[in-house]
Amino acid sequence: MKKILALTSIFLSLTLILVSFTPVYAESENKSVEDNEVLESENASDFYKIKEEANGKLEQYTEKYGSKAYGITAMILDTVRIYSIPFCLLGVAVGAIYQYIIGIRRLDIRDRGFNLIIAFVTILVIAQILPLVFTIVVRGWVL
Repeated sequence: MKKILALTSIFLSLTLILVSFTPVYAESENKSVEDNEVLESENASDFYKIKEEANGKLEQYTEKYGSKAYGITAMILDTVRIYSIPFCLLGVAVGAIYQYIIGIRRLDIRDRGFNLIIAFVTILVIAQILPLVFTIVVRGWVL
């Protein structure tokens, strides 16, 4: 019963995650060429805004670290730091399910779950500490 409940909750949570990131487009019966051109120009301006924000962020990092290579590296490390949190928490949850729910009967699956938890916690710690170490090495002890 616990296995079915756990698998159902995992399936539902993954479904909700996928549904929340799926774009929804409104359909109109009276589409014309002009409407498509307007939509394309609005999308182009949105992409241009995203590009400008990324360039502005890159310029801030380049200014802060004094080199474009260091700025790009710092921006990548910061992005990895931010996105590693949900990824690793999901991995720890899957490992806990393997260890505590599925692994009750089989020791090899319990060990696999334990190893998953250890691996994802290690990845999380490395992803959170690496930007700090990079900043200390590049800019020195005086921040």
